[in-house]
Amino acid sequence: MPLLARQHRSAAVTLHQIPNTIKTDSFWMPFTANRQFKKAPRLFSSAEGMHYTTVDGRKVIDGSAGLWCVNAGHGRKQIAAAVERQLMTLDFAPSFQMGHPLAFDFAERLAEIAPKGLDRVFFTNSGSESVDTALKIALAYHRATGQASRTRLIGRERGYHGVGFGGTSVGGMVANRRAFTTLLPGVDHIRHTHDLGRNAFAKDQPEHGAELADDLERLVALHGAETIAAVIVEPVPGSTAVLPPPKGYLQRLREICDKHGILLIFDEVITGFGRLGTPFAANFFGVTPDLMTTAKGITNGTIPCGAVFASRKVHDGLMVGPENQMELFHGYTYSAHPTACAAGIATLDIYKDEGLLTRGASIAEYWRDALHSLKGLPNVVDIRNCGLMGAVELAPRDGVVGARGYDVMVDCFNTGLYLRMSGDSFAMSPPLIVEKSHIDQMVSILGDAIKKVA
Repeated sequence: MPLLARQHRSAAVTLHQIPNTIKTDSFWMPFTANRQFKKAPRLFSSAEGMHYTTVDGRKVIDGSAGLWCVNAGHGRKQIAAAVERQLMTLDFAPSFQMGHPLAFDFAERLAEIAPKGLDRVFFTNSGSESVDTALKIALAYHRATGQASRTRLIGRERGYHGVGFGGTSVGGMVANRRAFTTLLPGVDHIRHTHDLGRNAFAKDQPEHGAELADDLERLVALHGAETIAAVIVEPVPGSTAVLPPPKGYLQRLREICDKHGILLIFDEVITGFGRLGTPFAANFFGVTPDLMTTAKGITNGTIPCGAVFASRKVHDGLMVGPENQMELFHGYTYSAHPTACAAGIATLDIYKDEGLLTRGASIAEYWRDALHSLKGLPNVVDIRNCGLMGAVELAPRDGVVGARGYDVMVDCFNTGLYLRMSGDSFAMSPPLIVEKSHIDQMVSILGDAIKKVA
């Protein structure tokens, strides 16, 4: 069979490969069907601005800001120069009982853009580490303030909070939990907010579902408020394909937490740093948590880094006991790594100079309308959006969940668009430098792929 005919036989075949040029056996890839991928690899070799370049020289528009992290676009020389300078000046310094100036400078810069009151910063190396750190801080806070019975952690169905044992335990993605049955004890979950029956094709925040926050009251009645340390939610879940909160939902959740003395944690690993057209989702929704986890866009995806933002109440609640006593028995070798701090400060400079933390607000309506133009295409059962986040959900093939989604994803890659697949849904979150012409191109490629794979 001729090569061209073989390529068009199935949408799941990757085009434009250079065969036999790379050995793929040794790299055990994360969150990937390794055997399937290695039969037809999809490989990027470089990136600049809004585009990746494949190993054979094709341009592929980045519809997902890498993994929700390249908010300022690719190839930022300002960040690269800052990293080079730092490596040549101070390549590593410990943060245990020692320090370096950049760590304090970076924390001050982050505190300046944080939601009011969340101005105490603990550095990590990833979103997963930020989540586990925030959970431990919550437990430590209650113990330090004489409420040691508060050990229970509450997550939400369909939530994703990284891959640590803490994050997996409070997370609500079924496959992640079933794969590792030994999880933290004393964890429960409130209901998710995805309601196709009432909210399909809602634009921005759905009208229905604020009352779902009251599910927390059910768990308070079941376990007792005196046992619950914290509730953690993503303001807008991303990994389960963009689920904007119903109007009033987050406000209601904040009220219930305050009523019962429960800490509220926002996982803003995805929504932080301009994704919704405000610095953080807390600003966008007007709801301030007690702790906020971040990573990804904090360094534009260049150097691994994360941060937990804490309120004065939480931070100061731990500043007790003798001054020579450690207040929190927790940390990482690479907390506040000098190179990560340099990359982060350079990233914040770009965000400030180019107004990227709020730029999304000016283009969110165009983004929303473009995505919703796909309504009516074959098998499209829902479209969702919030800020510069969006998702298109397809009906699965009978008995084969994810197969239709995979074929659409591969077809998009073959025709010049990278996006995130989540089962039969597609999550998109372009770099904040996106222009209307880029949006048009992304939506056109996705629409054509949906029609071809139908």
